[in-house]
Amino acid sequence: MGSTSSNRLQTETLAAPFPVEAPAPLGSRSAPLLIIHMQNDAMDMVPAGRSIVSAIRGVLDSYRSLGLPVIHKRRVHRADGIDVERFRIEMFRKNPFLVEGTTGSAILDDLKPMEGEIVVRGSRFSAFFRTDLETILTRLGAATIVICGIQTPNCIRATVTDAIAYGYNVVLLRDATAAQTPEVHEANLLDMANMGVRIMKVDEFLPRLKDSAA
Repeated sequence: MGSTSSNRLQTETLAAPFPVEAPAPLGSRSAPLLIIHMQNDAMDMVPAGRSIVSAIRGVLDSYRSLGLPVIHKRRVHRADGIDVERFRIEMFRKNPFLVEGTTGSAILDDLKPMEGEIVVRGSRFSAFFRTDLETILTRLGAATIVICGIQTPNCIRATVTDAIAYGYNVVLLRDATAAQTPEVHEANLLDMANMGVRIMKVDEFLPRLKDSAA
């Protein structure tokens, strides 16, 4: 009898519903903007990145006007390349890229961080990998992350996947994100949508951002 009651209690405990947090309102401090790798050298590596600068700037201006948190992710490497991924070592030796302290590693002038905006530095695809991004998001009370930048299959997708693993809701701005080719971009958007990521166009996102912040 005791064993049966114990098993029933265990089953009921495991089956008990748990609270699911609703996505954060878009126009709140708990839904910061994360702009990934919009840097000078990165535009040479992913030329399509230049085509999304104006879209990102529109989103950035809206966040600034509403006083909402903005995070810029910079990818940087040491001059000797010791922190570059193994598959890129030869490429780096021939043509160093994103070296800390160089013009190439700087964020584009049109998107340059303003005083008070957060800049996260890292040397891998994911903005979470060995950075303080998770600490920053926790302090902000973030529940949703709005992501844009380059490039879709690598840095964007790696960051999105880690964000999901950490329990964040993710909004990805379709036309403020780019890849080497439109086909690669669209294929990865489809995969991420199937992971539960909310894919939105900028002209769809901005009105909702402003309405939520009102």
